[in-house]
Amino acid sequence: MSVDEVLDVFREAGAILEGHFILTSGLRSPVFLQKARVFMHADKTERLCRALAQRIRSETDGAIDYVVGPAVGGLIPAYETSRHLGVPAVWVEREDGKFRLRRFEMEPGAKVVIVEDIVTTGLSIRETVEALRQIGAEVVAAACIIDRSAGKADIGVPLIALAEYEVPAYSADNLPPELSAIPPVKPGSRNLG
Repeated sequence: MSVDEVLDVFREAGAILEGHFILTSGLRSPVFLQKARVFMHADKTERLCRALAQRIRSETDGAIDYVVGPAVGGLIPAYETSRHLGVPAVWVEREDGKFRLRRFEMEPGAKVVIVEDIVTTGLSIRETVEALRQIGAEVVAAACIIDRSAGKADIGVPLIALAEYEVPAYSADNLPPELSAIPPVKPGSRNLG
């Protein structure tokens, strides 16, 4: 899939929002990619994740034992991508503020690909890499539907993106005037509750 084809899927789902958003990373942006509006449609999700699985196959040697998704955002794309790769999907979730593989066992040396929805700073992937390395897994790569950083996020492993779509992001104390004039909303899932 081309970048335009990926973005068309998001547009069809009404998932490219404009306003003043507080991203999961804490950065602010005039654009929010509301992937939940895409993931509510099995056909759109299947199309994106099938293409992501093809990209993963073409950019790795193909020897993958598991797909791992960071909870919450990575659960759906990890599961659907694993289906196309023909390997089990598992996930890490927060326990005492840190990602852990709580519900599953994984043999040391298992080859994994982390699948995430959207990457901005790469924090969730870096935390997932750390959790997996602590149990002896070999993280072959990470993959995402959209890389908002356009390749600038340092995640510590190769990043395979179905699409790179650079969207401006600002720290809260460095907002452009047109953005600071709009009340912010926080549609992401980290730190809910």
